[in-house]
Amino acid sequence: MLSLRRRLVLIHLAATVATVGATAVGGWWQLSRSVRGQLDSALLALADTEVGMLADTNGAAVRVHEAAAGSAPLSLTRLDRLVQIIDGNGRVLARSANLGGDKLPAPARLLAQLAAGETAFDTLPDAREEPLRMVSVPALVDGQRYAVQVAGSLDDADHILQSAAILFAVMATALLALVGWAGARLSRKTFVAMENIVDQARKIGDASLDRRLPHPGNDDEIGHLADTLNAMLGRIEQAFEVQRRFTADASHELRSPLSRLRTEIEITLRRPRSNEEYVSALRSCLAEVGGLTMLVEELLMLARLDAGQQLAQVELASLSALAQETIERLSAPAAERRIEILLHDALQEAVQVDRAPVSLVLRNLLENALKFSPADGHIIVRLQRGAGGVTLSVEDQGRGIAEHELPFLFERFFRGAGARAGEVDGVGLGLALSQAIMQACGGRIEADNAATGGARFTLMLPHSQRAE
Repeated sequence: MLSLRRRLVLIHLAATVATVGATAVGGWWQLSRSVRGQLDSALLALADTEVGMLADTNGAAVRVHEAAAGSAPLSLTRLDRLVQIIDGNGRVLARSANLGGDKLPAPARLLAQLAAGETAFDTLPDAREEPLRMVSVPALVDGQRYAVQVAGSLDDADHILQSAAILFAVMATALLALVGWAGARLSRKTFVAMENIVDQARKIGDASLDRRLPHPGNDDEIGHLADTLNAMLGRIEQAFEVQRRFTADASHELRSPLSRLRTEIEITLRRPRSNEEYVSALRSCLAEVGGLTMLVEELLMLARLDAGQQLAQVELASLSALAQETIERLSAPAAERRIEILLHDALQEAVQVDRAPVSLVLRNLLENALKFSPADGHIIVRLQRGAGGVTLSVEDQGRGIAEHELPFLFERFFRGAGARAGEVDGVGLGLALSQAIMQACGGRIEADNAATGGARFTLMLPHSQRAE
């Protein structure tokens, strides 16, 4: 099968041949009509002149009016017009001297046309050494029917048309050759750029995503294609890098509790221990297993969200009631740290939201605020309606968020300076999971520092949430 490049060249060449051929034929046909039309006009003009002179004979003998030899002025016009005058029966009454002993044909068909008063044009290909074009014009003089026949050579016209045909053929051939060469060169340049892109694309794998496709250097469609594919490769490289970093961080976070769990079990089994010591070791192991279970569940949920899987079926609940319910669930751990959670509800009407994702996200935000809030402080949960819709904010009285940490706050396994120093528990997945859940629902979470100095997380509820 022919390659795309060769098919395009052949199609382009075929279209050019058809266009040039049709144009050349049309031009030659129009030139032929013009040349033969001029000859017919000249013959008809001479015939009309003879008809006019024939009407002025006043009984004199019928004759062809032509200049006597040697008396005509110098002329560059060919004097090869053959003139003949016949009666209604086709009998020759007069003829020009250049006819000699010959006569112009007057068949029955032509006589019938002349009798009907029609002017007839005929082509005589074999009348003499040269093909002739003849016009026959009827005339009625003193009740007698006559006809004036004037013939002229087609040799000059044929030579003009032959020269035009040769000229058109040469021009068409040159044009086809030029267009074919230009098309082949252009297609070669285009397809070389595409082949370079294809060759480089074949060499790019998951281990060489930093490579880019070659740019042809022109701001055309091929250049735009290369730019688009390079931008796509950049996004793929970034996604692979995020995935690699996520896998490495997940492996690290899983290795640490597993190592602690194994170490504690090995130490416990080194010698016989009392029942109380075994119970204490088992409780410690259970705590580690609980942390591992939570980490694995968070990782599974992130994996499902990354895969585009839908969350559970929507179950609507009142936002105010949901916020109050979540605060009550966390009242016990808040009381242990002597922290008060306050709810400021500025909504004028009930707002229905999806219970499962909003409850999970609000719980994560409150637990995060409890970790970083000082004892004897308070956390404020605000519900209000703004220009962009309903918002839920959680504001604590902690040390706030460092400016350089704000851009990375929702990245997976990112932990702030305090968390990295071991001041608070966690693996750095809570905020990333909350942001992923809200984005899957059409909302988002924004983080900044409140005027009081603590951190503030604002939950922008999706527009699909509706009021009742």
